[in-house]
Amino acid sequence: MDMSNHHSIDQSIMDYKKGSSHLHEALPEVAGAYFNFTEACFEEGALDKKQKQLTALGISITKQDEYCILYHAKGAAEAGATEAEIMETVAISAALGGGAAFAQGVTLALDAYNHYQGPAAH
Repeated sequence: MDMSNHHSIDQSIMDYKKGSSHLHEALPEVAGAYFNFTEACFEEGALDKKQKQLTALGISITKQDEYCILYHAKGAAEAGATEAEIMETVAISAALGGGAAFAQGVTLALDAYNHYQGPAAH
């Protein structure tokens, strides 16, 4: 996946949402339960939304889940994460996940974060 093209980042997010909607149409109870569960997990609690997105991003990088990397980098940007916080999340992921986590962190996660952060975001 060439993340230098911002359209492909947006398209990947849209592909995920389209696939999720299709599953929801086919299995509304299963998908609905999953969506309710994940939504509840990301609600503000002892951890704020930014911390939860950064945690999810780190796990996604370590697991090498490209769609979740993009989705949670977007979520972190929208929750007000700084580039320094993204970089520290990448570093922690690399420490636990080795070279693959480092490579995906410094490419996919940073590209998606830069695409969605700040007032210049699309």
